[in-house]
Formats: sequence, C-alpha cells, structure tokens
Amino acid sequence: MHNKVVYHAMKVFSGLGWPVLRFNFRGTGLSEGSHDGRAEVDDVRAGLDWLSREYGKPIVAAGFSFGAAMGLNACCGHPAIEGFAALGLPTHAEGRDYHYSFLRGCTFPKLFLSGDRDQYAPVNQLRSVTDSAPEPKLLTLIENADHFFIGHLPAMQAALGQWLYATFLTTQDSDQDRKRPEPESSSR
Repeated sequence: MHNKVVYHAMKVFSGLGWPVLRFNFRGTGLSEGSHDGRAEVDDVRAGLDWLSREYGKPIVAAGFSFGAAMGLNACCGHPAIEGFAALGLPTHAEGRDYHYSFLRGCTFPKLFLSGDRDQYAPVNQLRSVTDSAPEPKLLTLIENADHFFIGHLPAMQAALGQWLYATFLTTQDSDQDRKRPEPESSSR
C-alpha cells in the first residue's frame, strides 16, 4: 500500500477527483490473516464491493505487480468495473509463474503498463499475455524502466494519466467536473 508505484498511481487517480482505495493484502503490513497467493483475490473483491456500496459508481481499478495479478482476476466479471490498469503485471516472479487464462473474459478497457526492463515480466512474455486479452487493451512500455519504475515514476504517471483521459474522460464524458490529469513531478 505504501509502495512508491502504488502511491504515484494513486496520485493520478486522486488528481482526477476520483475516490481511491488503497489497502494491504492479508498478512501484509498490519493486515490480519496469512498470505497464500490465491485468496488475495477475495481481498480485492471485498474492496470492490465496498467501493460499489460506498459510491455507487463504475470503478476504474489499478494494481501493481502482485496486486495487478490479483486485481485483474478479481475485476474480470465484476459488474461495477469499467476498466483496469495493470502496472508491472508479473509473468514470472520468485519462482512462481503467473497465468492469465481468465483474461479472455475481460471485455472492459485494459492498460498493461510496464518497464521494458521489468525483471518480473520480460517484454516477450508480457506481450504474449496482452495478446491473449480481448480488446480494448493497450500495452505501454516505459523505456529503460525496471519493475519498480525506478527513475521513471513521472513517465509511469504520465502514461497512466493519458490512458485514463483517453479512455474515460473524452469529450463524450458528461461529467463536467472531471479534468485532464496532470502528472505530478516527483523524486525517487
């Protein structure tokens, strides 16, 4: 929840005036329970259900790394999801291969945003995952960025903001209070 990528992504969403929920998965930080790499999908669903009850609006969700994997799985088929941004989606990390067969059923807009030097998602593997997903989708690679976008967080924010704006905040959008996101400058 306090990871720099998660924090900087949150700043893009909140800069649009959208409510943002960040949380730790079970067994992380002060969260109760134990991490098992599968049940965390339920953590995401609980957050989505809370957002739906609290705000009653369509949800554009995002996740980073393991959170992107669990978030995509939880969001596919969730009725309130309007889109998902997968930041640093892993294909192989810490001896675990990630499989995304469920993506075939994800018809909402999807952004796959990664560094072209992501040690947990080599470009050819990530491209294979994104190719398996139905449209609409966009794969954006940040040049020379690693998994954590070290030294490239402003570029990550800009790419995320551009996708959000182009996908959800077009001139067809009837919400006059929404505005074009401006990436915040930041240091590492």
